[in-house]
Amino acid sequence: MGALVVWDGLFSPSELDAIVAHGDAMRLAEAQVANRDGSGYNAVRVTRVGWFERPAAPEWIFSRLEDAVLRLNSQFFRYDLSALLNPQYAVYDAGEKGHFDWHQDYGRDATDPSREPRKLTISVQLSEADAYDGCEFQAQGSHTVDIAPRTRGTLIAFPSYVLHRVTPATRGQRKSLVGWAVGPDLR
Repeated sequence: MGALVVWDGLFSPSELDAIVAHGDAMRLAEAQVANRDGSGYNAVRVTRVGWFERPAAPEWIFSRLEDAVLRLNSQFFRYDLSALLNPQYAVYDAGEKGHFDWHQDYGRDATDPSREPRKLTISVQLSEADAYDGCEFQAQGSHTVDIAPRTRGTLIAFPSYVLHRVTPATRGQRKSLVGWAVGPDLR
């Protein structure tokens, strides 16, 4: 197993259309991430995002993602998990040179330090592979870089401490739904 675990077919094409329709109907905001050295947001990430929250988003999205996390965690990761956070709808647009530089997701949210740390990251590919160029999802779990499949509907999962990035979009838009399972600190 490389850095990524791949699951195909979690959602049907019509369900993926419904997820995109819900995401596109939200007011998306510029993602807010900065370098540790304080250099601007765009140096690290250019993405428009929105959050799927209960009860506004369809419940079947949450239950399907939660089931997938439980099954993948049981089979591959065996982490002590307590919750799946609200997923983030992300749009990377070539006109904005959308990207997200190398980073890890593991850790506590600075705005809510009482929340348990992110331990497992999942991402569902919502765009068709031919809808964009560039915008490649890469993960580096060891000395090699794994590239996520671009097939619409593919879910990838990986430990949140794994370095990963999305390269700049050069044509079109890439849309994804990203979630994080939290739990007690890794030991």
